[in-house]
Amino acid sequence: MAEIDMSAVEALHVALQQSFSPDASVRDPAEAAIKNLKNVPGATQMLLHITEEKQVQYEVRQAAAIQLKNICRECWVERTSYLGMPLPAINGANPPILSEDDKLVVKNKLMDCLMNEADKSIRDLMAETLHLIAIHDYPESWPQLLPSVLQVISQSNDPAQALRVHNGLLALRKVCKRYEYKSREA
Repeated sequence: MAEIDMSAVEALHVALQQSFSPDASVRDPAEAAIKNLKNVPGATQMLLHITEEKQVQYEVRQAAAIQLKNICRECWVERTSYLGMPLPAINGANPPILSEDDKLVVKNKLMDCLMNEADKSIRDLMAETLHLIAIHDYPESWPQLLPSVLQVISQSNDPAQALRVHNGLLALRKVCKRYEYKSREA
């Protein structure tokens, strides 16, 4: 795993801030840069870094969490129809698939970020991202997910760990959501 480029993180932070500008000449290039993130190796790592930084403006953290969720939804695996066939390309191009390195970093860092997030909106976005990943990777490609969540939940006797336990229970709910309506035979 490559070290995160802090100048690229800062540029992404600025783009996320500028995406809120009322001035179209500032906002449009920022939105174009954000839209292109799925083509940038390591973008998910940068988005996670911005999302977890408590000193970053709330709206920017939230925008980073939204972009992370969207990239994971679109680029984690090749999108297929209900029949298992690849979906047709949009505008002549399929979205890129994240590298295995990016996926590994996201899975490892997402859990830590989620467990320490106090803000409900950002926590819910990270939990939904975890759910989207778990649909594809749990248990085959992410066998340590459930043991990690259960380890956090087992700290329930320590009042200092209340936030982590609460968020661990949220993560457990998101992992189990996949099985909510499945029959025992399936």
